[in-house]
Amino acid sequence: MNDDARTDGGTASETDPGAAAGALSGVDGYRVFLYLGLFGMLAFFLVPIESGLVTSFKTSGGVSGSFPFTPPTGSTFTFGKWGTAFDALGRGLVNSALYAIPATVISALLGSFAAYGITQSNWKPKYKAPILALFVAGIFIPYQAVLVPLAQFWSTVPLEESLSFLWGLGINDDYTGIIKLIVTHVAYGLPICTVLFRSYYKNMSEEMIEAARLDGASIRRIYRRIVLPLSGPMFAVVLIYQFTQIWNDLLFTLVLVQTESSAAAPIVLILAGLGTSLEGQDFALRMAGAFIAALPTLAVYIAFGEEFAEGVAT
Repeated sequence: MNDDARTDGGTASETDPGAAAGALSGVDGYRVFLYLGLFGMLAFFLVPIESGLVTSFKTSGGVSGSFPFTPPTGSTFTFGKWGTAFDALGRGLVNSALYAIPATVISALLGSFAAYGITQSNWKPKYKAPILALFVAGIFIPYQAVLVPLAQFWSTVPLEESLSFLWGLGINDDYTGIIKLIVTHVAYGLPICTVLFRSYYKNMSEEMIEAARLDGASIRRIYRRIVLPLSGPMFAVVLIYQFTQIWNDLLFTLVLVQTESSAAAPIVLILAGLGTSLEGQDFALRMAGAFIAALPTLAVYIAFGEEFAEGVAT
């Protein structure tokens, strides 16, 4: 009888409207609102990506005969667009890597050197402040403001004549554009790299640096043995940021390389004309090309993701 009574009582309490209302009143409304907002933002960012991805696997007829968000089915599904896009962009992938990787590494190293000199050296503050102000000012110079001076500068530099020995080896002289892009991106990326490293080095233990100085370590030895090994997280942040900016840049490419028919044309320049013809736009081909162009930056994020999160947190 007692067991039956407890069972009946439990069943009654589970179906009691008052008990259900009490359970609902215990739900955190703020948390529900937060998760709904996060889900909405996630959908906002992922839906366009999903649309582009499914479009890249459709035939031209499938694109025009279906909604953008619907996946391809049957005869409208094809891998051909990806193969065509890779064949068209293969040369650009190599060219982009030829200048994006060196420019990223060099600007990160120089930014680290400069930030170390500004924060950890024995300069007087009255010298450090103006130099730091110059780096900060360099961040706010827009790309568009330097395009004309940039073109005029490189037109006066006899780079083709200086590298004539390379052209004698059979290398296309269009590749001077790659060298121009490396130097330009290093110069333009140095201010932001320096400021990022400075914020990281300002939080570094001063006692550790001072102890190394008391032991007789030089400024170069301190950087090589202490500062550089501890700079991994910020190097990840700078490398990801710089590589993404350089890889996706189109303005400097248009000024220094100019045409997609150039042997040194990077992927962004070739991608701009991919899928365009007198018959119209091949949206599936353009979407496939866009995803191929994005793969290197995605690989960089995956490779340095953990260090990037640590660097941003500090």
